[in-house]
Amino acid sequence: MKCVLIVEDDKEIAAIERDYLEINQIDAEIALDGNMALAMMQKKQYDLILLDVMMPYKDGFQLCKEIRNTFDVPILMVTAKTEPVDRIRGLGIGADDYISKPFDPAELVARVKSHLARYDRLTNGNKEKGNSPAGPVETIVIDDLYIIPKGYKVYVRGEEVKFTNREFELLLFLVTHPNIVFSKEKLFERIWGFDYVGDNATVTVHINRIRTKIEKDSSNPQYIDTVWGAGYRFNIFP
Repeated sequence: MKCVLIVEDDKEIAAIERDYLEINQIDAEIALDGNMALAMMQKKQYDLILLDVMMPYKDGFQLCKEIRNTFDVPILMVTAKTEPVDRIRGLGIGADDYISKPFDPAELVARVKSHLARYDRLTNGNKEKGNSPAGPVETIVIDDLYIIPKGYKVYVRGEEVKFTNREFELLLFLVTHPNIVFSKEKLFERIWGFDYVGDNATVTVHINRIRTKIEKDSSNPQYIDTVWGAGYRFNIFP
């Protein structure tokens, strides 16, 4: 059975989230602050983190950064902040999705199930490919950028750089369709799918994160160009 870590300082809200998840056959444990959450994650592997933004000592944004630097796990942020800049900030530091308070518990459960299923498809598909007897792992090499699709690994100038699943999928899609301009809408449809609750501003956030990781100068990108009014293009020159 899947297990979700709920990071929420309001005990009543945390109990509601836990009860609805457990009714839907998803185990859940509660951490009342960020330090408690990190300590629990060191001892146990969770399948998803349900992370409140407004917490004492260490807020959800700071904790999300720390989790993303160490753990590869879906993060769903729960926030009372409704401004787009706050949602974009969460996505920009590594969150996979967000849901606003007050929330419909049924929607919360649906979002959690969707991310668990998606992560399963990615990781299980990865393992199957990695165990295939078809031969050595294929590597895409573009100048100082090395991408191993079957291993979900990226090396930049000889150093491995961690990518979230969606960052990797977006990078791989652009790399395998070079010199073609894709609109934000097309990339959102291709990577996130029709059933994702969000908007195509997510694409811009993820492009900026990818640039920070692969470009020597993210303000003057070599690989991923912005074509104003049209979208994004991955450059491969003959």
